[in-house]
Amino acid sequence: MIRILMTSDVHACITPYSYATGKEEKIGLAKAAHLIRRLSDENTIVIDNGDMLEGSPLSYYHFQKNRDKANPFSKLMNMVGYDFYNLGNHDFNFGEEILFDHMDTLKMPCITANVLYRGKPLSEPYRILEIDGKKIALFGIMTHFVPNWEKEENIRGLEFLDAFECARKTVTEIKEKEKADYIIGVYHGGMERDPLTGEETEVQTSENQGYRMCSEIEGIDVLLCGHQHHPMEGKLNHTVFLQPAQDGKQIALVEIGEDSLTAKLLETDDIAEEDILSFIKEEEEECQKWLDQPLGETAIDLNISDEDDARLHKSQVITFLNKVCEDCSGADISGNALFLHAKGFRKQITMRDLVSTYVFPNTLVVKKVTGRILKEYLEKCAEFWDLEDGRIIVEKHHDFPTPLHFNYDMLDGVEYTIKVSNPLGQRITKLTRNGKDVRKGDVFTLCINNYRAAGGGGFMMIKEAETVREIQRNVVEIIAEYITKVKVIDFQPIYNIKIEI
Repeated sequence: MIRILMTSDVHACITPYSYATGKEEKIGLAKAAHLIRRLSDENTIVIDNGDMLEGSPLSYYHFQKNRDKANPFSKLMNMVGYDFYNLGNHDFNFGEEILFDHMDTLKMPCITANVLYRGKPLSEPYRILEIDGKKIALFGIMTHFVPNWEKEENIRGLEFLDAFECARKTVTEIKEKEKADYIIGVYHGGMERDPLTGEETEVQTSENQGYRMCSEIEGIDVLLCGHQHHPMEGKLNHTVFLQPAQDGKQIALVEIGEDSLTAKLLETDDIAEEDILSFIKEEEEECQKWLDQPLGETAIDLNISDEDDARLHKSQVITFLNKVCEDCSGADISGNALFLHAKGFRKQITMRDLVSTYVFPNTLVVKKVTGRILKEYLEKCAEFWDLEDGRIIVEKHHDFPTPLHFNYDMLDGVEYTIKVSNPLGQRITKLTRNGKDVRKGDVFTLCINNYRAAGGGGFMMIKEAETVREIQRNVVEIIAEYITKVKVIDFQPIYNIKIEI
């Protein structure tokens, strides 16, 4: 029996405790490691499918406060006992030095076939393994959409080849040169269509190409996916596919018998590995103290109890974030999204509140936009909403298979109305600034995060707008500095967005 185990999108979640609540959950690499070790034997292949470095407060703390120290996440991967790793888009967030230090520290081979550095491949196109009398071909690829999100200085010298074309080329090469019994693809990307119906589940940008790979590339026996943070398992065409949940909640399991292949997702164990917890203990304790560091207070309610309502009626957390961005940048208008599972701020604000609410390592960019571009931007944001039985709901493709709540920005500096029953592209029925209608030729400065500035989420009108200024500081640091300066957050609530049926 050959067994393949894969984690994906662990996002530097190591311990089994929620950073927001402190409660133990079935998450984290320490618990995933227990399951991996329990199931592993000499015929087991253990793989990580990328996005290990970024995503938790511990990661933020390490790369902001202890950047000069050895990266613990790479060493933890060695301790778990991975045999191979694939890179994910967030592994590039901290720049070339951190990326290559990570790769140099890892004691297992990289299998990312579609990334070049200075014109040369980062890894071999595939690996051939002979286990238990069978020949396994293993190749890895990742979403080539990274340049659409990442800061240019972080990926200078890197080239991302089309994932689908690279997969097809690699499979063809394996079939021509090797006599593999099974071809296994490891893809840091997901399904762009519903595997059962073929219905589009997102805008077909090529960020995710898993459905196309299963449908059009003959010879892939198993495609192990990631990136979308949505559990998925099944068979499409002749290819079995698995996609585990993020944060170490699940692992993908493939078992190859004499004449059989089975695949399923497994929930991680209740037991956390003590050596993993012990290794990270000191820095984790430092991180926890830092998270509880008081920054200031708020005189108004900035708590999030209902995320959908907070978006539908614009929580004042967004007003506050926009105020911070305007203060930092001097821009006329600012826009922020309420990220998934954001907790907002308690009366006594700590770093824990900040990193549980603003969860991405973004920086800020100021763009020059016309009234025409501003309206296009808002029309794109308005696509987040839909109608069902006479009530306003989140449009289904923004919820499944990947929650895309970070693609609904709420703006300050203008007043506008979204009429959800109108056709797409015609939903902004009112757009004013200080009570005056915004005209197509009006010019404004707009402060948004670097992801949106790069066109992330399909906001190409923002990418194409002139860049006025880049503020190369982490947004969480900017927010913390602002709170420390003002000490007490107090402002008149602003309800400048109206959403109607």
